[in-house]
Amino acid sequence: MRHFFSILVGLLLAAFCVGQVGAGPLGSLIQPQDGQSMRESSAFRMGKDGKYDPKAPFTSDLDEHSNRDNFRVAAGQTHVLMDRQGPGIITHIWMTFLGPEKQDWAPQGSANHQEMLLRIYFDGAKKPQVEAPVGDFFASAFGKRSEVISLPVVLDDGDAYNCFWPMPFQKSARIEIVNQSDKNINLLYYNVDWIKKKSLPRDTPYFHAQYRQEYPVEHGKDYTILETTGKGHYVGTVLSVRTRSPSWFGEGDEKVYLNGETAPSIQGTGTEDYFLAAWGLKKNSTPYFGTPYFDQWGIVGGHTSAYRWHLNDPIVFEKSIKVTIEHWGWIAPDENKEHRAMSWNEREDDFSSVAFWYQTGESTFTARAPGAKERTLPSLERVTAYATGPGVKHGDGTAGPQDLEVFDHAQLLYQPKVQEGAYLEIPFKVTKKEPLRLLLNMATSYDFGKYQAYLNGIKLGGPMDLYSKEVEQKEFHLLDFWPDPGEYTLRLECVGKNPYSTGLFCGIESVRLRERRPRVLQMGWEKDNDWKKNPKLFD
Repeated sequence: MRHFFSILVGLLLAAFCVGQVGAGPLGSLIQPQDGQSMRESSAFRMGKDGKYDPKAPFTSDLDEHSNRDNFRVAAGQTHVLMDRQGPGIITHIWMTFLGPEKQDWAPQGSANHQEMLLRIYFDGAKKPQVEAPVGDFFASAFGKRSEVISLPVVLDDGDAYNCFWPMPFQKSARIEIVNQSDKNINLLYYNVDWIKKKSLPRDTPYFHAQYRQEYPVEHGKDYTILETTGKGHYVGTVLSVRTRSPSWFGEGDEKVYLNGETAPSIQGTGTEDYFLAAWGLKKNSTPYFGTPYFDQWGIVGGHTSAYRWHLNDPIVFEKSIKVTIEHWGWIAPDENKEHRAMSWNEREDDFSSVAFWYQTGESTFTARAPGAKERTLPSLERVTAYATGPGVKHGDGTAGPQDLEVFDHAQLLYQPKVQEGAYLEIPFKVTKKEPLRLLLNMATSYDFGKYQAYLNGIKLGGPMDLYSKEVEQKEFHLLDFWPDPGEYTLRLECVGKNPYSTGLFCGIESVRLRERRPRVLQMGWEKDNDWKKNPKLFD
């Protein structure tokens, strides 16, 4: 009996240990696996004519051709990454390609990842189960490369695109990238890992990811991220917002309607709360949530993009699901009917999103991704006066154009040796009286000084500290006003430097007048304010 009891205890302990090991995220690795691992790749396969042949074997490592393992996808063309028969499960997608900046490999630049549309079709579906811009699918929005470190999606250094969403299929899987840019996709490398199976259960759900946008969001209606019928579970959201008003946009709650509900059974407490943050959002990246892109707080024209993966808490539905989010938040007094700042106002920002979910059968989600031009955010600029343009003046020191990756246009780099007599003047013209925001698109750097802004001799705000450890782009917002038509001059005077700065330099790309929302014009609260006597900047 003693020997039997010892064996029983040993078996129970072994079962407990295996159970504990198998319960973690790596637990499936100790379970038996079936099927055969496969890979689709951009690795070079040389045909008899020396050109790429997808049916040829991989080229030997001893042949220089073996390193020709990338593709150029011309403007308007579609490249197929995978077209295979099932059953199977895609387990990993990796890709990379040149960024949009000009370089030796691409003197004219390349398509950015917002202009590249990812489409995945399972089992011969007429419409793709996955349709989203490459960047947004990988939680990297606005055509900007951002690092993402999460469980299902990883963008190492913002340019190595990895996806670990499992994507099962019964009959076939086709992955393609459509180049909707007027430039090439250059040096496209990729690997698609999948497991070929003998069979999959008939009720295995399909992976879905679908993009939609509203520029701006529809008044009087919550923004819809997903609406579909069927059985499944919701697993993730990427939401990107370009603000068109000052102040905080994110007081709106997520609302989830399940199985035909007319009132949501799931409702949140605020936008940042849904993305598992608190008291606002900041740039970060974690396994389950993050904000890969966040430029500036509370400005007109600010950009924020966040992801939320429901990996441990999928939202399960039996018949249907509708996922929405409110677009409410703070706005400035000149946009409020009561002419006061308050936290609960319907805002009119630009929203775009990608919904991620699994469901059996065919999705009824009707939104389709618009073309690349329609996906590009419309300009908010009424006037843009480049600092490298005509009529620009400067004080003692040298000044000249400089190309930086942080700007789409050349900046003016002004290099005074001493503070006394150091200034820049940039002229611009206003042709119509309307509500506008005056701002400067500038660089900050380790050798930049402090500068005071004046408009037609009127001092605006306090000194601007242009110091930063690394070269960065930053907007300095100065004034909300209704300028009369006429000639204006923006003057920057050097007033010293940060103690950590090694110089007094100044880098500026442009002076800009940015539009305010139409309701500011309609309400007209500040139309008669004399900005010369009472300059205002709403935050």
